[in-house]
Amino acid sequence: MTEEITLESLAGVGPVTTRKLNDAGIHNIMDLVVRGPVEIAELTSMDIDTAGKLVEKAREGLVEGGLIQKDFVSANELYKKRQSIGKITTATEALDTLFAGGIETQALTEVYGEFGCGKTQFCHTMCVQVQKSKQEGGLEGGVLYIDSENTFRPERIVSIAQANGMDPEKVLDNIIVARAYNSSHQILILEEASTLIKEHNIQLVVADSAVGLFRSEYLGRGTLATRQQKLNKFVHLLVRLAETYNIAAIATNQVMSSPDQMFGDPTKPVGGNVVAHTSTYRVYLKKSGKKRIARMVDSPHHPEMDVIFALGEAGVIDPEDTTKKKKTTKKSEPKTKAPETPEVSAEPVDSEPKEEAPETPEVSAEPVDSEPKEEAPETPEVSAEPVDSEPKEEAPETPE
Repeated sequence: MTEEITLESLAGVGPVTTRKLNDAGIHNIMDLVVRGPVEIAELTSMDIDTAGKLVEKAREGLVEGGLIQKDFVSANELYKKRQSIGKITTATEALDTLFAGGIETQALTEVYGEFGCGKTQFCHTMCVQVQKSKQEGGLEGGVLYIDSENTFRPERIVSIAQANGMDPEKVLDNIIVARAYNSSHQILILEEASTLIKEHNIQLVVADSAVGLFRSEYLGRGTLATRQQKLNKFVHLLVRLAETYNIAAIATNQVMSSPDQMFGDPTKPVGGNVVAHTSTYRVYLKKSGKKRIARMVDSPHHPEMDVIFALGEAGVIDPEDTTKKKKTTKKSEPKTKAPETPEVSAEPVDSEPKEEAPETPEVSAEPVDSEPKEEAPETPEVSAEPVDSEPKEEAPETPE
């Protein structure tokens, strides 16, 4: 349907307007819906009402083609549609439990935390997992990686792909890396992403990090309003791309320490309420020794919970995979040593008390029983005879 309705076929769009839209990265009617009437009016110098009608016609064409949702839909129909929504598995039981199956499409997943907590490693892992088949939990698509901190490493992709039994060259060919050097360039990359999404079957867009360049360029309170406006534009553009093109979006975020926090965790994400309200799912990562803790901070339907994961050759992994091997080796060693020590000490302890116990009661019991048996019958036999004979003889003499 998007191929049938071109920009030139819309009322009010001539060759000059089409050229302006193409220069701004708008090549089809789906891009019109993503960018919105306000930006279209600024780019083409047309009236805001005319731009609004233009975007509305493009939206109606997408609705008829079944590419976007209708204006009014029953909750039951929406529920059935969400049952078939795409998800990218994380290849870990812990994080899949946290995300209820994996990273969803048509949504923005924000991951924030301090340095070294595993944000970039999580993004590298998802770049490999999204290329797996749908039976294995992937989406069989490519990746657009917007790198604003120069932290993308193809060597890490190779190690993760080898750990998952995949061809590293094919995995690297399906990842398009765009290095952003300033905040305006970062927004421009996202505006030009629509053509790449169609040509390379992009199913995942990663922004690492989404706020870093905005934070470094706009310093002080005087530029705070301008920074938040541009940041709001970038984040909303990322969300509309995910919803319109039915792809997944991941954005990493930096943190700051709140000095007025007396109790609890002083770590807070950067970006304020602009990023917090725009993100569909918000996950907080923090270090705990060699392990990592992931907490679901904000979600429309996920419960707030904590899970534990680790980092390894395969990217993000379950901590049980590393601890099970250690437990099995520790259990096998004491089994050979334990039976040797109790066998030696148990023999002398059992033999000595068995010999002493029966000897002492047998000797003491014999003299005690023999002495009272002999004395008891002798005394009553002697005293009984004279008492009975004397009264028998005196009684008959007196009456005669």
